[in-house]
Amino acid sequence: MAALWPKISAVLPPKAEQFPLQFSDKVDSSVVEMMKRSTQQLYSDTTRTVRLLSAQIILDFSWEKLNTGTWRDVDKEWRRVYSYGCLFKVAALCREDPSPEEVLQAVKTCDMGLLMGAAIMDDVLQVIVRILQGEVGKSSKEEEEEKREHPQVKRIKLEIPRVPVIKEELAVPRIRSPSLESFNKNYLLPLKPVILEGVIDHWPALNQRPWSIEYLRSAAGCRTVPVEVGSRYTDEEWSQTLLTVNEFIDRYIENKDGGSALGYLAQHQLFDQIPELKDDIRLPDYCCLGEGEEDDITVNAWFGPGGTVSPLHQDPQQNFLAQVVGSKYIRLYSPEDSDKLYPHQSELLHNTSQVEVENPDAEQFPEFAKAPYQECVLQPGEVLFIPVKHWHYVRSLELSFSVSFWWS
Repeated sequence: MAALWPKISAVLPPKAEQFPLQFSDKVDSSVVEMMKRSTQQLYSDTTRTVRLLSAQIILDFSWEKLNTGTWRDVDKEWRRVYSYGCLFKVAALCREDPSPEEVLQAVKTCDMGLLMGAAIMDDVLQVIVRILQGEVGKSSKEEEEEKREHPQVKRIKLEIPRVPVIKEELAVPRIRSPSLESFNKNYLLPLKPVILEGVIDHWPALNQRPWSIEYLRSAAGCRTVPVEVGSRYTDEEWSQTLLTVNEFIDRYIENKDGGSALGYLAQHQLFDQIPELKDDIRLPDYCCLGEGEEDDITVNAWFGPGGTVSPLHQDPQQNFLAQVVGSKYIRLYSPEDSDKLYPHQSELLHNTSQVEVENPDAEQFPEFAKAPYQECVLQPGEVLFIPVKHWHYVRSLELSFSVSFWWS
């Protein structure tokens, strides 16, 4: 992989003096000096060991700042420092002839900067990770050819979904490709849930590039993502971890280690992190009826095995939930019935119900049974409109990949 460094250096400033390191006085002067030293090392014949050590000092110091207090209170300047630390580490790993393992480590470092840091130098980490992923892709193709010559039979645990019977009088209404005017008048303005059919049939994710496990491995397998471990985020044993997409699939989709825990790649802006997957989807046309700009729309990925649950909760924006792979059971309650849904009292979970929807405790929550609701099973190619503040409960019936669009 000796040809890797010229590709990376081509996206960096040609001289150390042109390297942008402007920070406010919120960043300690000693840290700025360390970044200047790392910059000089980047453009000199310093050893890899020294470059890595300097980068790690910047990463360790800024990591401590990122993990002090709540995330919302972390100053963006320290997130930028962390991104610079990631950049210096990637450069140190790739400057000489890196091994395949070091390239994978560089990909993970870029992802940590994209996940925890802030954009620097025209989003240079995004540019570099695409270069790196191209190198990883070459190695993956060689491995695929090797597997074709020596095939192994893969057995994935078959899931038998527990599919609820949807009563006709409770079913969310369906409509096929309504006009913008019709959707606005009949569903958006009166805030009525509806399933839209035929509005994402043109997505490459459903046609030219269907999201199979093999495709997701090839497009994103080496990328690091946040994973929720546990059936639902309100459980005491629920936790979060960082895994590559390949590790997530091995552990929680194909269940290669035989574990019983559920893993869920949930509410993650995967498409900002991996633009290759963003090319497989499109913004629903109906989002143009909102008041915000296109850049204000939050697009999240929801990928996991059958049995993952999003507890009954509400969101402060309009939501289009597009189903790409598998099916989900969804139940909806109007915000007018919030008093019967027993929201948590804590500020952190005030938008989440205490009730276990499909197994409610009638003694503890006696009013819950009186709350009217609508329900559906969302299938691939369908989009559910969840109006702002509408309570919704979601359970994956099988291996599932959904995309949500939050807009105002």
